[in-house]
Amino acid sequence: MKAVVMAGGQGTRLRPLTSNQPKPMVAIGNKPCAQHILELLKYHGINEVVMTVGFLSQVISNHFGDGSSLGMSIEYGVEESPLGTAGSVKNVQSALDDTFMVISGDALTDFDLGEILAFHREREAMVTIALKSVDNPLEFGVVIVDEDGRIERFLEKPGWGQVFSDTINTGIYVLEPEVLDHIPPGRPYDFSHELFPRLFDMHKPLYGYLAGGYWQDIGNLEQYIQANRDALDGLVRVQLPGVRLRGNIWLGQDVNLNDLDNVEGPAVIGSYSRIDPTAFVGPHSVLGNNVVLKKGSQVINTVVGDNSYLGDGVRVQGAVIGHSVDIRANTMVAEGAAIGDQSSIGKHSFIGNNVKIYPLKSVEPGSSIKSSIIWETRGTSALFGRNGVRGLVNVDITPETAMRLAMSYGTLLRNKSWVVTSRDAHPASRVLKRAIISGLNSTGIWVRDLEEVPGAVNRFDLKMGNAAGGVHVRVSPDNYEEVEILFAEPPGVPLDPKRERTLENYYHREDFRRAPSHEIGTIIYPARAIESYLLTLYELWDTAAIRGRTIRVAVDYGASAAGLLLPQLLDKLELEVLTATSSRSPAEGVSDHERLDRAVENVARLVTSMEADVGVLFDAAAERMVVVDERGVRVSDNALLLLLLQHVCRQEMGATAAFPLNVTRHVDAIARQHGMQVVRTKVSPSFLLAEAASPDVVFAATADGGFAFPRFLAYLDAVFAFGKVMETVAVREHALSEQVASLPEVHTEQVTVPCPWHAKGSVMRLMVEELKGAEVSLVDGIKVMLDRGDWAQVIPDADEPLFHVYAESNTDASVRAIAEEYAERLRLIIDERGRLAG
Repeated sequence: MKAVVMAGGQGTRLRPLTSNQPKPMVAIGNKPCAQHILELLKYHGINEVVMTVGFLSQVISNHFGDGSSLGMSIEYGVEESPLGTAGSVKNVQSALDDTFMVISGDALTDFDLGEILAFHREREAMVTIALKSVDNPLEFGVVIVDEDGRIERFLEKPGWGQVFSDTINTGIYVLEPEVLDHIPPGRPYDFSHELFPRLFDMHKPLYGYLAGGYWQDIGNLEQYIQANRDALDGLVRVQLPGVRLRGNIWLGQDVNLNDLDNVEGPAVIGSYSRIDPTAFVGPHSVLGNNVVLKKGSQVINTVVGDNSYLGDGVRVQGAVIGHSVDIRANTMVAEGAAIGDQSSIGKHSFIGNNVKIYPLKSVEPGSSIKSSIIWETRGTSALFGRNGVRGLVNVDITPETAMRLAMSYGTLLRNKSWVVTSRDAHPASRVLKRAIISGLNSTGIWVRDLEEVPGAVNRFDLKMGNAAGGVHVRVSPDNYEEVEILFAEPPGVPLDPKRERTLENYYHREDFRRAPSHEIGTIIYPARAIESYLLTLYELWDTAAIRGRTIRVAVDYGASAAGLLLPQLLDKLELEVLTATSSRSPAEGVSDHERLDRAVENVARLVTSMEADVGVLFDAAAERMVVVDERGVRVSDNALLLLLLQHVCRQEMGATAAFPLNVTRHVDAIARQHGMQVVRTKVSPSFLLAEAASPDVVFAATADGGFAFPRFLAYLDAVFAFGKVMETVAVREHALSEQVASLPEVHTEQVTVPCPWHAKGSVMRLMVEELKGAEVSLVDGIKVMLDRGDWAQVIPDADEPLFHVYAESNTDASVRAIAEEYAERLRLIIDERGRLAG
């Protein structure tokens, strides 16, 4: 039997380690990762190998040659241009005439390959994919199989709402040679994205084998260090070079080391290394060949490449040092740092946490390096959550972070493009927006700064103008200490997920476009942007109806920019306005949700004492609203949604409305009565707003008081929604409380269940298995359809370590019972998983 070892990866997220060597050649325990894979193949009796190579292919072929030094036969298939995973194997089809195995040369594993092959033959499979249960499946392709192992579904890098299993595709396959006939020659083609889904649609026998043992993708520096730790701890069966001594210390040939008193295992010390008697080698350290540690130097939990020199008093912990690196006396390298090959660090320097220094760089003596010195890098991680980029002010998101994000965004756009920027009233938003503008200008992007306005004005300006994108900064409504940076693209919709990932890549590799001095972007402050927004908004309201009836309204603007806009229209609408608060300062110490809850009582008192027709409160972003009826009673979010839906249905017969899956079922019945179509979306607002931009959609709403009217703008806009509420009061003979009383009773419930991040994938898998046989929808999380139209929905949160449970029923008691039932199911699964893991 032959194996194909895929060794063409560049490993861009592993740079600077892979800036000048292929990813399969990074050393795990002083031995290239690809060599561990070759030795695993040989252990299982597979001695004939074809290695597919591309990036720096000669480094691999020079190291392994014809394989004779390993007792194997190795051929090479060179890709002149990238062919993708399946295309690279198609490129060596002439060497594959029988069942063969495909395995990555840049992932560390000790799977029992014989068991996988036996499973493949027992099932008479065309394709068998080795699967592995992992804590966080987001970065991998998820594969769902039935009880016999037959594949039921593929999910490529799903969001949390689509994670129905924690079993992922490891990139290890057993294939029959006819599989190759389905791969088009001479062009890029991928196994998991293209070939396997195609074969699945053709009903070919595709199976997944859940393998035991160790598997670790060496995708980033953190995983690389972890793989070295695991190799030293014996968690993966690999052959470490050198002689094993007491305390799990592996020593190479001719190491200059007086004794082991200052070496604490597990550790590997490569051949010909020289360790001063006063130097200390701590646990989980790997020293390459010919490494020098001088007097008083310390290395702990660190990988040091061949031929590197660490001078007197150098301290390195939790870092990666490349080949031939020269670190002079009394330098400190902090955790998470990585120093590329042939770099030189001057004495008394400090290299900060997570700093990356790329190959051939020099750091002057006494330097304090707290940001990366880059020469090409690439990487991805989850910067974007359900609402843009979110984090603690000056902790997760600092002005430096905001500037890097903006430079990444600017690099994504064409030079000299326009971007619309804006912010809410919070001082933190002002600081971060200024940093964003600087970052955009530095990449040659021109900025239309709207200053302090609601996000809807930003999106409106983007929709009506010629800008290529928009950025709005606001404090999170969930946590007053967090800020959100929201990115948009024409015609005012959230940034496409694919472009989000591209932006993340630019951010992590810091390979920004840097404009020359004569192309630096500029800033303008458009004078008529707000005027244009208000004029269009006013034209789309039924202003004649509103003016035709004297409406008394109590308004609480909170700290939202709606207080800067709406008063300009209220006189024109001939409303009698009672302002509950005119504060422009954001509430400190409470979330916006808490502020709204407290403010309702004040507005209710004002409504009843002044005999107003309605009270309206705005959230800080002017995206969501709370309404109080003429009796001072808060109108529930569900009732307000149904009220506005009825109103829109009367105005827009036969159109389409969009709602997330967690919105009450009653919207479907009301829409049907008026000939309106309903489209359901995932719960995240970004998916709802993307659907709202579709041509036929005239109304969209969230379950928590957010409304979009796409004829005006496909964005949650409480200012526009304010006018629609005034219309409902004006055109109906009945008071607002009577209109609400005529609506169907809605009984919904939401419960949150804490869950560790690492357990989410397996919990979703176990919940899906538990609900087999039930009527479920897997569009977003797991939505279970129960009797009499009742339902429950379980969704993992994209930003927090918890699950959301939504439910709907016919009474408050029954909906609470349903929500608690599914919350308890989650708790039991989480507890059981934790008990087994413990």
